[in-house]
Amino acid sequence: MDSFIIRGPSRLEGSVRISGAKNAMLPLMAATILTGGQCILDNVPDLRDTRTMMKVLETLGIPSSLEDGVLSIDAASVTSFEAPYDLVRTMRASIYVLGPLLARFGKARVSMPGGCAWGPRPIDQHLKGMMTLGAKIRIDHGYIDAQADRLKGAEVILTMPSVGATVNIMLAASLADGETVLENAAREPEISALAGALRSAGVEIEGDGTSTIHIQGRDSIEPFRHAVIPDRIEAGTYAAAALITGGDVTLENCRPDQMHSVIDKLEACGAEVTVTDDTMRVVGPKKIAPVDIDTGYYPSFPTDMQAQMMAVLCIADGASTIVEHVYPDRFTHVPELRRFGAKITLDGHVAVVSGVKKLEGAPVMATDIRASSALLLAAMVAEGETKVLRIYHIERGYEDIENKLRALGADITRVTD
Repeated sequence: MDSFIIRGPSRLEGSVRISGAKNAMLPLMAATILTGGQCILDNVPDLRDTRTMMKVLETLGIPSSLEDGVLSIDAASVTSFEAPYDLVRTMRASIYVLGPLLARFGKARVSMPGGCAWGPRPIDQHLKGMMTLGAKIRIDHGYIDAQADRLKGAEVILTMPSVGATVNIMLAASLADGETVLENAAREPEISALAGALRSAGVEIEGDGTSTIHIQGRDSIEPFRHAVIPDRIEAGTYAAAALITGGDVTLENCRPDQMHSVIDKLEACGAEVTVTDDTMRVVGPKKIAPVDIDTGYYPSFPTDMQAQMMAVLCIADGASTIVEHVYPDRFTHVPELRRFGAKITLDGHVAVVSGVKKLEGAPVMATDIRASSALLLAAMVAEGETKVLRIYHIERGYEDIENKLRALGADITRVTD
């Protein structure tokens, strides 16, 4: 099992290219099941999650190949309708195959999902959506068994704007009979990215980016070619890295227009942020100002940036409060940050971070994708050596992160234990 050794403190400087968004790519990969033909995705990051989803598609009889950021998927024929536990348990997004399998073939068997080791993230909204569209659902020994002669358009009202449920219902509705109106839908850019790909395949979709999405189902849809949007969370992570190290980093191939809430907090901390249409330069201050953060659904501050900003605030000049509204127990990184000497107190879904003058290197363990990146940020400003264990979590969501950080000036080495 590989680990990272980081020696700090470091100051990051230079340019880094932001990869395609994992959270946009995975829905697009699932969407290819609807087409019955060969689809091409561009700007695809080579991540563990990418490879896992390719394996999920392979178990369905759908071959794929990835080379130089171009992913080819041939969904002409499907030989199985089951996404097995061994794969789904490692990545929750595997459940995205439920909607398209059910819509195209009238049946699907998908393991209950796993993924990151924090918090209950129920899939009841996914199942409610499928049933509202006419599917019969049965839970059988840890698997979701779904059947339908043909899904029928309907009004689906989500109790929370879940990105995953919005994705699955959009995919299922694309081949449903009639119009589906999805209320309280997620508004994230990744939803609009999926809608754009489906529109290019012939599906009529209106309202993406708002809380009400209209999908007019079709009898069939065409194969498509679509570019994956830049990863706004990866961009936010490197921006936080510039902030915490007092560095000067330019992010290339990014979308600042999708990052307003993050930029606001970077500037509140004292960073100087300069943006163009597809670049963002972040210059860190000599002293980081404390800020209060409330996570929420887009366009509010993203829960996927909470851990990274907590790492930054560990060395702020004062106390900060972070309130986690999306996943109230998403704080598995707190005990690990404390190992650096951080002062953090937890009360339910509220964390108070009292800035300290310095952090000290320590052995720490990654627990999920974003917590992992928070540990790297802390390690880069900590005095001495830090060893980050279980970095396979990082590799699920960050493409080539050690080489990107090293090119910016970080002292980071991969070792095999």
